[in-house]
Amino acid sequence: RLRSMASCPGEGRPALRRCLAVLREASSDSEQLAALLLVTKAVRAGEVDAKTRRQIFDAIGFTFPSRLLTSREPPEGCPEHTFQALGLTLLACFCTDPELAGHSQILNKIPTFNDILLAPGNADTSSMVDDVYQCLAAVLATPRGPKELVSKGTVSALCQAYVSRSPGSERALRLLVGLLAAAEAKCWQRDAPHLLAVLSQLSSDFLNAEDMSKFELCEVLPHFIPLSLPLMQDAQGSECLHRLYKGLANILGSKLGQRQRDPALKLAACLVQACGSDWIPAGRTGSKFLALLVNLACVEVRLILEEPDPTDVEDKKEVITACYVLIEMGIQECLNEEKPLLEEVQKVQLLRIMEEAFGAVIFYLRQVRQEELHNPFIFASVRILGAWMAEETSSLKQEICELLPFLVHYARKLFEERETAASLPQPDGTLDGLGSSEGARLPQDALRFLLPGFCHLTAEDKPRDILICEGAPALLCEYFLQQWQLLLSELSSPTPLTSTEMSLQTLCGIFLNLVVTAPDLIRQDKCFSSLMDVLLKSLPFLLPQKDHLVLAANIATLGLMMARILASPAVLQGTRPAKEFFGAAIRFLAEAHTARGAAAGRCGTMAVSPAYERAWADVHELWLLGMQALAGCVPLVPWLPRAVLEARWLQGLAEMLAQVTPASVDFELVAAFQGVLAELAAVSKPCKELILSHQGQEWANLYGMAVLEQRLSEQ
Repeated sequence: RLRSMASCPGEGRPALRRCLAVLREASSDSEQLAALLLVTKAVRAGEVDAKTRRQIFDAIGFTFPSRLLTSREPPEGCPEHTFQALGLTLLACFCTDPELAGHSQILNKIPTFNDILLAPGNADTSSMVDDVYQCLAAVLATPRGPKELVSKGTVSALCQAYVSRSPGSERALRLLVGLLAAAEAKCWQRDAPHLLAVLSQLSSDFLNAEDMSKFELCEVLPHFIPLSLPLMQDAQGSECLHRLYKGLANILGSKLGQRQRDPALKLAACLVQACGSDWIPAGRTGSKFLALLVNLACVEVRLILEEPDPTDVEDKKEVITACYVLIEMGIQECLNEEKPLLEEVQKVQLLRIMEEAFGAVIFYLRQVRQEELHNPFIFASVRILGAWMAEETSSLKQEICELLPFLVHYARKLFEERETAASLPQPDGTLDGLGSSEGARLPQDALRFLLPGFCHLTAEDKPRDILICEGAPALLCEYFLQQWQLLLSELSSPTPLTSTEMSLQTLCGIFLNLVVTAPDLIRQDKCFSSLMDVLLKSLPFLLPQKDHLVLAANIATLGLMMARILASPAVLQGTRPAKEFFGAAIRFLAEAHTARGAAAGRCGTMAVSPAYERAWADVHELWLLGMQALAGCVPLVPWLPRAVLEARWLQGLAEMLAQVTPASVDFELVAAFQGVLAELAAVSKPCKELILSHQGQEWANLYGMAVLEQRLSEQ
């Protein structure tokens, strides 16, 4: 029966269906094998549709192909790998069905697939390799596939197949690109040496290519530049980066069309995201290359955004987003004073060019319609504008003021959507089994990138008035509360802190600007009362935490300055949160300085306490403001002098001033101490008596504290 069917190849699918019938009825392995030969012949000829493939699986199942894969005795006169080749062809056929490709019987054979890729190849095994690549590609497309492939060593096998240029190596590269897209961190964590070998090969090919393959490699290379691995710390990685730099310099230094320039800009942006500007060598050649990169990026942004056509912007959003990355590097390098890559003349030129590019970004954002707000490119444009506003405070001021209503509206919309999404129950499970939860995909956080710019703008009358008019203070108060809750969750985990703490510090800076310039707003807007309640509770918790002194300083100073304005019932009546806050604030202020080198019979010098030294550059101004604010609170809060006495700060301060030489205490410190001491002496008899009992008159005279001297001498 089989011979007669084999002699009628023109019958096509009817013959194949009869073979399937024979398979179902076969009483011996030889009969089943003969039928399989005809089936695989049809499969390889592409004569099988999806329905027939499923019929083949129903007739055969996984057991027989599995036996074929492990068989080591080919039929007489046949090539060594006949049975394995037959089994692989059937599995490749099954894998065209996504449901079967993710079956455990296929996933369990991944190590076998890897071994076949790594085995020495010849003409007899080329079809086996093709079938393996087909199986691996099908597995990669399944939900569990990436995790299974990574954990079972396929990344290493594919890397070795590519580097050795074995048959099908281009398919190995495509599969690696897919795996890295799905699980980059896991791939590099497990197989960094093999992936570096591929990157080395690709970077060498990129540098040496002199045809269109150079630009094709620009598209492939970004997949092999890891964000999770510091390439500069590895000799092989550094060599790869140097080749990429030289290759890009060759490309971008030539006259190119759009199709050649765009992939090169995207590759450069990928390198910047992974390595900053470290991959660009120092010296004149490197500075010229960096300036060229930023210049080209600015030109590209202006070309697309100054006269935005929706189709052009949509088609070019990837390259423009890459240009944003390059421009942000340009901003940072123009500000870099330590080992700068750019000369001063280049910085001036680039700032002017970047200003023109940001004019185009602002123009584009002013055209955005309500229905476009969820476009990721809008977010990228707002983000890069935030980076410019954070550093360049005098440029494009009028244009930015005109855009502020849009920025506040956009930030509020994303914040509200983010809050709503976070409050919904999250689905169980992870995406592709790789640990990235689908439910964790919240809307982007635009406020985080706008905060530094808002901090500058709230110090100026016109933009501050616009921000207040647009309701930004209430939005920022809500954002502070949300970020504080996020910080609490981060403090309870061993992972390093993200940008949350920095955002909270910047928010404190914005609120301090408003406290100083718009005190009536603080009194009248209810959101600041809610903010005050959070500040009262947060400082006592935060101050004892290690490595959070700068944020604690911000919260202490802001709370003291707001308490002076609000004088809320909670503060005036001395509720427990208020007393704990002021106790923590007094402790923060009191522990900042120490008498260094003081000993019996010998005066020491006033110095910053060791616990404060590392952060003092960021804390110094806040400490002075906090001292001034505390002095202002003393006459307003009846129970505050007693809290100072209970903290034993006066005794400690008096002893410290007596132990150091006056010359070691600078004028602003003397003024800060005098401000608090004079107010305490004026409103509290116990405080005054304590100061006098510690030779207050003498050291007040010694340090030139005339106001304190007067208060102490008053009856």
